[in-house]
Amino acid sequence: MASSTLYTLALALLAVNYILPVYGIRCPIVECWFVQEKPGRGGGFQAAMSQDKSLMYVRISPDSTGAESGQKPPAGIDPTRIYHVIDPSASLCSSSLYSPEGSVKKPQCEINPFLPQPSNVKWAAPLTRSGQSPIYLEAEWFSASLKGFDEHLALSTVMRTAKATNDLNVILSVSSTSALVRSRLGVPVVLNSLFWMESSSPLSELGFAVEWRYQFRGTGRLIVAYDAKSDRLAETSEEGAELDISALHQTGNASLLLEEAQVKHTGTYICTVYLPYLLAQVTIDLEIVEPPSISISPSPLPVSFPGQTLTVQCEASGFFPLSLEFQWEFVGADGTVQPLGEGGMSGHRQASDGTFSQSNWLTLDLGKLDLGRGGEVTCVAVHPGGTRRTSTTLNIIGVRGPSIEDSMAMVAVALGLYGLIKLCSWMFSTSGSIDNDSKEKKDK
Repeated sequence: MASSTLYTLALALLAVNYILPVYGIRCPIVECWFVQEKPGRGGGFQAAMSQDKSLMYVRISPDSTGAESGQKPPAGIDPTRIYHVIDPSASLCSSSLYSPEGSVKKPQCEINPFLPQPSNVKWAAPLTRSGQSPIYLEAEWFSASLKGFDEHLALSTVMRTAKATNDLNVILSVSSTSALVRSRLGVPVVLNSLFWMESSSPLSELGFAVEWRYQFRGTGRLIVAYDAKSDRLAETSEEGAELDISALHQTGNASLLLEEAQVKHTGTYICTVYLPYLLAQVTIDLEIVEPPSISISPSPLPVSFPGQTLTVQCEASGFFPLSLEFQWEFVGADGTVQPLGEGGMSGHRQASDGTFSQSNWLTLDLGKLDLGRGGEVTCVAVHPGGTRRTSTTLNIIGVRGPSIEDSMAMVAVALGLYGLIKLCSWMFSTSGSIDNDSKEKKDK
């Protein structure tokens, strides 16, 4: 049930970003860099790359009005690098590709020439097993990779033009509305991804395949892979990760569900969708951010005297990532806050689940610090996952000049002593009267 709900929410989010812009909102003019390898480079050296300014005018259909309507091409851009793109999926019409007015920051976009070729991964190999390349591939192909202005959208498309023109048609599109995902430990995580393929393309009739891979600091592993043509999942050692196969076929929802976020899941995830001879992929970064649990000892602090030295320790545990700062504060009886510094830090310790723990201690020299008659000593742990605080009580006795509380206590003690003296006096006087009465009776 939880899995189904998460997938439903992921799909609804994708719909808000990609379906709604189709109605009532024009597609943006997307500024890109056209990047390609320079010819004539060889001899084992790394190929030199050239990049030119480029534009994409996007429309949803040939009959719809595009953003280029009534506009002149901007100066300084080669007309051969201005592309008119038909995108029925409306992925390129996302609001994330609009730059706010006056902003210097813009969405990132790169266009490259694309060479269709068979895939050698075993879950995509069945798509091209016949070995006969369709005539449909005899065209110019391009790929575009984009990241939205807000850095949420990640998008990859493969485009085709049948003639030597700049009129391109999107054939395959893979997108995600969350290029960066942050999660607490122990909760389900959805890495959302949606793909679309042109139904009129002969390639779409031959099936598709989906693959999720994980990469972190130069190492990687396969998370899950699915061959839709054979309706078969690849065998992997990954546990707690799944695709919704029915949503994959019905709506192109290729989202990956991690049942329980763990430290080991921190890293980059690559979702690749294969059509025969084509592929498009998006990357999603997952960050696990867990704030610390903190405790302070001793609590409460022992009753202290001026001139005494005390040590207070603060323990933070179960946090990730390692970035953590400690601060100490003293809150007096009148509510005033006095910073006490950062204290001394221990080295970090890592638990079997990958989380960290660390200790910090503060030395209080009551001969040098003016802390009055005491108050609250507070440890503050500052972490990317949130700030945590914990306090212990400090009582200082023997400070010159009685406080109101001391005066009230002395009055109470005086009244108590006065009452005790009166009681004793009454008891002695009563006892004396009884003794006198007894003596008089005996004399008679």
